[in-house]
Amino acid sequence: MASFKPTKVQVLPKLGEKVTEDTLYWRNYKSPVQMKEFGAVKKIDFSPLPPHNYAVTASTRVHIYGPHSQEPIQSFTRFRDTAYCGTFRGDGKLLVTGSEEGLIRLFDVSGRVALRQFSGHSKAVRVTSFLSDGLRVVSGSDDMTCRVWDIPSGAELKTFTEHTDYVRALAPSKLNPDLFVTGSYDHTVKMFDMRSGSSLLTMQHGYPVECVLLYPSEALLVSTGGRYVKIWDLLKGGQELVSLKNHHKTVTCACLSTVDNKLLTGSLDRHIKVYNSSYKVVHDFDYDTSILSMAIAPHDEVIAVGMTNGVLSVRHRKHKKVNETLTSRRRRGPSYRVFVKGKNFVPRQDDFLVSKPVKEYLQKHDKQLKSFEVSKALDTALQIWGRTNKPEVTVAVIMEINRRGTLKNALAGRDEQSLSKILNFVLKHIFDPRFSQPMIMVGDIIVDLYKEVIPQSPSVERLLQRLMDVLGGETELQHELLQVLGILDTLFASLTPRKEVAALAAPPVDQGSQLQAA
Repeated sequence: MASFKPTKVQVLPKLGEKVTEDTLYWRNYKSPVQMKEFGAVKKIDFSPLPPHNYAVTASTRVHIYGPHSQEPIQSFTRFRDTAYCGTFRGDGKLLVTGSEEGLIRLFDVSGRVALRQFSGHSKAVRVTSFLSDGLRVVSGSDDMTCRVWDIPSGAELKTFTEHTDYVRALAPSKLNPDLFVTGSYDHTVKMFDMRSGSSLLTMQHGYPVECVLLYPSEALLVSTGGRYVKIWDLLKGGQELVSLKNHHKTVTCACLSTVDNKLLTGSLDRHIKVYNSSYKVVHDFDYDTSILSMAIAPHDEVIAVGMTNGVLSVRHRKHKKVNETLTSRRRRGPSYRVFVKGKNFVPRQDDFLVSKPVKEYLQKHDKQLKSFEVSKALDTALQIWGRTNKPEVTVAVIMEINRRGTLKNALAGRDEQSLSKILNFVLKHIFDPRFSQPMIMVGDIIVDLYKEVIPQSPSVERLLQRLMDVLGGETELQHELLQVLGILDTLFASLTPRKEVAALAAPPVDQGSQLQAA
């Protein structure tokens, strides 16, 4: 799927910029494997213990998949209405789910029948989870309440009614079994304490909250809602640290990688963005339709994404061992015939010679053009000109970039050194009749792009002034040549001999006719 980017040159990033280690890390995933569910995939949750199976909640079913299976290895289908939020316990043996009926069901992963059924909510239960002690379940509902349930007895322990709209996000603390965080459509994020029976902190997100997430240290909290992703410092009383606005539509889900705790966010704009520790986007995964849910396996081995059209997309991380075995294979040596007959063997007259076609390898700038790295291709062509003094290659690359309509992008975003190299090339070849037209075009684009920042660089300003001087001198020379050409045309016209038209002579008179007339 192609992504639309702004066409204004000033805001385009420099093409061919250096790729960071974070970007390379997230690029190392295979092509996605897609499975079709019965409805929109609302929740994905990985088991914390090997082999790290994952539960997928869609429509009226909860399916459990293996890390490499494309068919469910376990299914829970005893729901009368839509199921929500299938979540594993810390030991991976129990699974809790909510439903549109307002019921909460507790399943044994190895069985099919619900072990417990908690009833008390009056509307749909959208979010459920286990508290860190594994003995209690917390739930959030569209009836604007959060409730805590005791697993052994099935009794309701506590009800929190501080939200004024649907509760759609939930994150229990892993360090304290009495704390959990909720997000609501009333635009607030609250931290509740079981011991006090009330909220400890309240953060104003400003939009309906779709997801909340605690960092492992639980000093930072992530909330998503609207187009915004906000980071809160819990140690400073819920102070807002960062507000990110990199998505174009509502951000529906978020998760943390187990390696370096990188933040991943998914949105209805069909993109998953990966942020580094300074909250800059280092990678972007594109999908075919809007994203509702997302989860990442321990050690970042698998990324599973659920979409609104019921497609479950799974990407597996490439293993280094596979790459090492492929690169360590020895290249096949010369055949037996070469050793016996020698490298300079000449076939005899009766022999049939089978010629092997010579494989043509692309030049470096051709590979970069093939990968749409136009800025790098132009730099490589200028290096070739500096080494071999063959301007034909550089001009051909410039004309190909211009044919693609990306010459402005290739010339934009350059520093003083690379811009000086381009201007030197233009100055040297602008009067060559073969290259004058593309060189003038390059000069015009450079002036348009950098006219506001030219005074900041004395060397670039000198080169542009020199270019203007030589163009002015060339213009005067052309005027003088046109005058000389006019003089020569007049001179040649005056020296051309005129053809005189001879008078027509009278026809001779026949003597016989004269005698007859006499």
